[in-house]
Amino acid sequence: MAKRVAVVLAGCGVFDGSEVHEASAVLVHLSREGAQAEVYAPNIPQMHVVDHVKGQPTPEQRNVLVESARIARGNIKDLAKLDVKELDALIIPGGFGVAKNLSTWATQGKDCSVSREVEAVLRAFHAAHKPIGLCCISPVLAAKLFPGCEVTVGCDTECEQWPYAKTAESMKELGCRHVNSQVSEAHVDPRHRLVTTSAFMCNAPIHEIHDGIGNMVREVLRLA
Repeated sequence: MAKRVAVVLAGCGVFDGSEVHEASAVLVHLSREGAQAEVYAPNIPQMHVVDHVKGQPTPEQRNVLVESARIARGNIKDLAKLDVKELDALIIPGGFGVAKNLSTWATQGKDCSVSREVEAVLRAFHAAHKPIGLCCISPVLAAKLFPGCEVTVGCDTECEQWPYAKTAESMKELGCRHVNSQVSEAHVDPRHRLVTTSAFMCNAPIHEIHDGIGNMVREVLRLA
């Protein structure tokens, strides 16, 4: 039978939701591997709405579930209805929505909290020893919830190619082990059944990011 994988989104758009290319790559690679993606999002207001042309917040108010439905082509469920017993794995793409809507990492860094529903889902998959795939900024969720885990957000030395490398240092302060990796690579933590890849934490051609997410998806399915 096809593996059933929950894909949890955080809105639609890199600066205030899920990164669209990452979410699409996850869905494409799951399809290519013969897995069945089931898309979820929390039914909550976004932290704020960003005009992606100007890169600035606007006065609008939007809902995370409603916006995520754009990526899922309307085929989406409220995260509150997720039942871990019916699923084989969990994947959360990146984008600032992870740090703004699924957690408070954007404003509080290592002192952040993870939203109640998202924490419950992550802990349920972890307790059931079912694999969790995280890319771009979403490994911070694991770093916050699972001390001692191994994750990657790419490189821990800031440079033009790795502009968000300080994230790795903040994650280390939470007690996790950060493993440097290339954008095309995925890191597997077998003890915690976590698979992480850097995606757009790296300034890289989009096909390399797509390939790295493909490696993450394949490793998640291998562990499922």
